[in-house]
Parts: sequence; structure tokens; C-alpha cells
Amino acid sequence: MYFLMVSMIGYLFGCLHGSQLVGKWKSIDIKNSGVKNAGASNTTILLGWKYGVLVAFIDIFKATFAILLVLYVVSENGIYGDMQTLLVYTTAFFVIIGHNYPVTMKFNGGKGTASLVGALLVIDWKVAVIGIGVLFIFTLATDYLVIGVLFMYFSFLITTFLFFGIDPTLVVILLSMLSILKHMENYKRIIKKEETKLSSMYKKKIS
Repeated sequence: MYFLMVSMIGYLFGCLHGSQLVGKWKSIDIKNSGVKNAGASNTTILLGWKYGVLVAFIDIFKATFAILLVLYVVSENGIYGDMQTLLVYTTAFFVIIGHNYPVTMKFNGGKGTASLVGALLVIDWKVAVIGIGVLFIFTLATDYLVIGVLFMYFSFLITTFLFFGIDPTLVVILLSMLSILKHMENYKRIIKKEETKLSSMYKKKIS
């Protein structure tokens, strides 16, 4: 019962897509423009940092709020410890599923990076600091956001296993596999030297 409830909460929050909302505001189909990704990075490429930050804010904190809601509900029902942790990870999983496959966008959404960051902020401060730190370090070192994301998932996998054990780790393994599949085109563009570099985004005029 609780797993069904948190799955629905997570998925519905995940379907609230920042790029779709901003795209309607600016009359542009962000998903099918630029590098064809319904996320903050593509929004930045297309519209500038101001709109990219707005999309990131929506996509990050929808995961945060979804998990906070689940924490409130399960705590009110006396659920704590390992079960609460697993329910939180399940919520995070379905927020990202909702973001990647939203019913509002014919099940063709983004890649879930911003929503993962929002989930990390609530799951555990140590997991968040390590994961977000790794994201920044590897993104800046390689000049590719997708490489930073890959290593953020690796760090999330390791810290989850160390702090919370095997069951939540299985959830992260599924999320990591999904992320790799969703970013496969980015990896191919890196090999072909066609992927947009982080440094090139700084040149995008704020509009």
C-alpha cells in the first residue's frame, strides 16, 4: 500500500516539467530543439542562463517536495528506519521516472539529473554534499555536464551502500542504468566531439 502511494506521489510530481512550462511561456519546443533534451542544460543553450536556472529550480525542488511529503505521511503513520529510507528512495525513483516519461509529454521527457539533485538534498546531507561535489568537480574537469552526472551516480551508488545498505542500493542501480541509457547519445557525441561543452554555455546571452 505504502509503496503504491509513494510511487504515485513521485510520478505525479515528476510529471511537472520545468522545460514544458518554460517552453509554453517562451513559445518554443525545448524538447525538440537544440540538443533535444527537455532539461535545464538544453534550456540554457536555447534561451540563456535565466531560463535554464528556472527550469533547474522546478525540476530540482519537485523531487525535494515530493520526498518531504512522503516523509510527513509515513512519519505520521509511525514508519521509520529502514522502511522509511526505502520508501524515500522509491519516491525518488518514481519522480525521475515521471520526469523521464511524463504522461504530460507523451512519455518522452528529460533525463532526470536535476530531479536526482533535489532528491539528494533530502535523502541525507552527506550523500548530497558528496554527490553534488562530485558532479561539479567532474563537470568542471572535463567540461562536459554528462560526465559529471555519470560520476554523481557512481558516488550516489557508493554512499547509499555505505550509509543505508543493499535495498536502497538496488534502487540506485536501476536509476544509474536508466541514466546511462538516457545519456547514451551524449556519450556518442563526446566521442565524435560534437557534444556541447559547459564552457560554451557561458557565451549564451541572457535573454
